[in-house]
Amino acid sequence: MEPENRNLKAVTVLVKAADAVHGVIKKDAAEHGLNPTEFSVMELLHHRGRHPIQLIGKNVLIASSSITYVIDKLTKKQYVVRTACPDDRRVTYAELTEEGTALMNKIFPEHELSVNEVFSELEEEEVETLIESLKKIGYKAQQR
Repeated sequence: MEPENRNLKAVTVLVKAADAVHGVIKKDAAEHGLNPTEFSVMELLHHRGRHPIQLIGKNVLIASSSITYVIDKLTKKQYVVRTACPDDRRVTYAELTEEGTALMNKIFPEHELSVNEVFSELEEEEVETLIESLKKIGYKAQQR
């Protein structure tokens, strides 16, 4: 039998770690009545401000066909509002409402603490190495 392929082991560890981190995000979001996708959209709008709906999917890694549904849900919760672009009728922006901004101002620092706790076992240099390594893997996987 061949020795264990380290790359296959790395994939297993990567997927399990990603699932565990996603669980933290899911828990943080659920505590405030959001799912992880809604939280990701709100986080994007919180940090970048008004954003074209057509581009949100690329930034939060969800299918463009799902983004309308997510924005609809956030609109019903009164966290997000749509605004038409005055210069291009094809473009519609999403932005946080005052209520959405207040929620993100409350929950994002808590979320940041949760993520910091997850990464607390790593030194700053290890986190930088992890980021660079994952970028290389991601770029290579995109080329396939």
